[in-house]
Amino acid sequence: MENWHSLCTKENFIGLGSTRKVYRFNEYVIKVHLNHIGYLQSLRELEIYQYIKQTKYAHIFSPVFYVDKEVCIQQYYQEVPMYDNQTFDIHERSGYWTFPIHYDECIEVLDNEWDVFDIKDSSNYGINEKQELVLIDYGMSKTLYEKEWVPAAEKGEVPQIEVHICRGCGTQKEIRMYGKDDSDIRCIACGKE
Repeated sequence: MENWHSLCTKENFIGLGSTRKVYRFNEYVIKVHLNHIGYLQSLRELEIYQYIKQTKYAHIFSPVFYVDKEVCIQQYYQEVPMYDNQTFDIHERSGYWTFPIHYDECIEVLDNEWDVFDIKDSSNYGINEKQELVLIDYGMSKTLYEKEWVPAAEKGEVPQIEVHICRGCGTQKEIRMYGKDDSDIRCIACGKE
């Protein structure tokens, strides 16, 4: 673990959220915390997974193996592809994936007992070898979102995702925007982080 920095290269980069940057190393992902909220999300994922792995819902979750103040290590799953360079509500589109057994029941448990937020967004899912959906990002609670993420986004400290035409590549896609005064309308591929 002390050499995790060397595994997080441009070639291994697979995703970027508002609070964590994700790299793949073999069958694992390394989620690097970009801020305190990312760390809290990872702790929450660990807490949820420790509980859920004892239940009939375990197969719906990416296992969490390790969390510290800098990183979270999880199992890698193929990402759900974007449509038109954008994420989507997982229930509003079909694809080559299927919903796993007990999925709807599990979502209710996460909503009612764990206060999980934004769990229908396609970017929070991967696909396992059976072509079933697996939750890969499930640490944001409604409380954490309201008390920490929203104020940080309003200050421009964490990005909100908006759809724009990228000034770099000219493609309409999701762009990370840091507050209302952010004028850098470029996508991740064109260099904006």
